[in-house]
Amino acid sequence: MVIQSLELETVCGITSQLPQNDKIEMAFWGRSNVGKSSLINTLLNRKGLARISSQPGKTQTINYYNINDRCYMVDLPGYGYAKVSRETAAKWMKMIEKYLDTSQALRVVFLLVDIRHEPSEKDVSMYRMLVSKGFNPLIIATKADKVSRNTRNKHISAIQNKLRLVEGTPVLPFSAQSREGKDEIWEYIDYFVKEMQL
Repeated sequence: MVIQSLELETVCGITSQLPQNDKIEMAFWGRSNVGKSSLINTLLNRKGLARISSQPGKTQTINYYNINDRCYMVDLPGYGYAKVSRETAAKWMKMIEKYLDTSQALRVVFLLVDIRHEPSEKDVSMYRMLVSKGFNPLIIATKADKVSRNTRNKHISAIQNKLRLVEGTPVLPFSAQSREGKDEIWEYIDYFVKEMQL
């Protein structure tokens, strides 16, 4: 997809009313500091669109990016927020679950994990929750430039085994530094836009 127009159309906080959009939504989620903002900026060819921070938990809202007036990329707050209170984290989680349960336009969730490490118990529980809600998340293995090509398959196998992925679930290595994986992710996005309209 060639990006002809791009707008951060809606920003929803804990108390916001979530929109019901008439174009399909694709959500991006993962633990705090997994590289979600870097991924979105790379996919959309914008350096500062999604704010990047060395401090986990920078994204504290649900952000809807309208692409070509055809679909939405939805940036969800990360989980595992080390720097916020349990009460605040619980409110964010409630907001995210409300979105997952009520969006009529959400068609796919891209779940981000760090390729360097075996998925955490939180990654596993979030993946299981998504599956229980009827989603079959695609896995994006971020920071792929940080592992050697020789060990990549071992890292991907560790992700597949720890998450106990639904058979056939793709694991897409991605690097914001080298832009590896960008085209493959866009192929999936294009497919969903074309094949899974409302």
